[in-house]
Amino acid sequence: MIMHLFRVSPDNDALRGALLMTGAAILFAAMAVFIRYITREVHPFEAAFFRNLFGLIPMIPWILRDRFVGLRTLKLKLHFIRAVIGLAGMLCLFSALAIAPAAQVIAINFTVPILTTILAALILRETVRARRWSAVVLGFVGAMIIVRPIGQTLETGAILALLATLFTACAVTTVKMLSRSESANAIVTWMGMIMTPLSLIPALFYWQQPTWQQLAILLAIAILATAGQQLFVRANRAADQSYVMAFDFLRLPFVAALAFIMFGETVDFWTWAGASLIIGSTLYIARREAVLARNEKRRRRMPTTAAADSQAIPVTKAKTINPPEDTPEDNTGNRTGRIDA
Repeated sequence: MIMHLFRVSPDNDALRGALLMTGAAILFAAMAVFIRYITREVHPFEAAFFRNLFGLIPMIPWILRDRFVGLRTLKLKLHFIRAVIGLAGMLCLFSALAIAPAAQVIAINFTVPILTTILAALILRETVRARRWSAVVLGFVGAMIIVRPIGQTLETGAILALLATLFTACAVTTVKMLSRSESANAIVTWMGMIMTPLSLIPALFYWQQPTWQQLAILLAIAILATAGQQLFVRANRAADQSYVMAFDFLRLPFVAALAFIMFGETVDFWTWAGASLIIGSTLYIARREAVLARNEKRRRRMPTTAAADSQAIPVTKAKTINPPEDTPEDNTGNRTGRIDA
């Protein structure tokens, strides 16, 4: 039903991607505000448990249809590590939203792509050169402007938001590793199956029987998260990531507006200023990723498309003159499929 709201002409992928990402931003903003609301009555750890439990429901039809075949894996240990890291990030995020202004937490959370770039260079050995490192530094400066650690007491909510961002970036890095051999459904399902019992352990220390109204809100949080993720993925498929990412940042004004309506929260100047630097940095990183991906595709197509060039030597003639074999550089390309600048 949600997808029908974003159905446009197939020839206009850019518009479709923009609408899908805007819808995802609205759903994620509503989810953040609902978490802030429910954690005033339910402990964040218990709320996280129900988020994981209810989040498994959409995966049940896929599990039953494939009769558990899709869950076969040789990387159970990495799935477990990814779930533990993801749970740590979720607990920190829920706790941050419980005590800090929602807009501030979301603004800090925008640094996830920046930290992911750092981890990709350190762990995955991806090539990151001067211009993207400059964007990383700029994003870090933006985060420090929001947190303002110098000259005042560092607030617990800001610390938890930073920790949530760090854990989330680590989780994204492990997902990149898993995605080389595992399907998206398998990654999501294993995450839910492991995180649900693990999140129950800390929740039991603060457990209180939720009311039906509270359960309804917790279910709504899980539905918003799942629907938002579906729109997010489809938006990235419909158009270039560097383009649709600009609409993902609408989460901040949406969250700010909803938090003002529901809780009377206002966003100070420094949060907007820091968020602007983070958004600019992230957009540049996304743009560079798109450029590198296009360059790589163009490089891979060159041998088959060269004959179409009126100035190129026809393939039949090239074979008759015994061209030299590929150089070692041609056979040892970047393992990550990137050409960096």
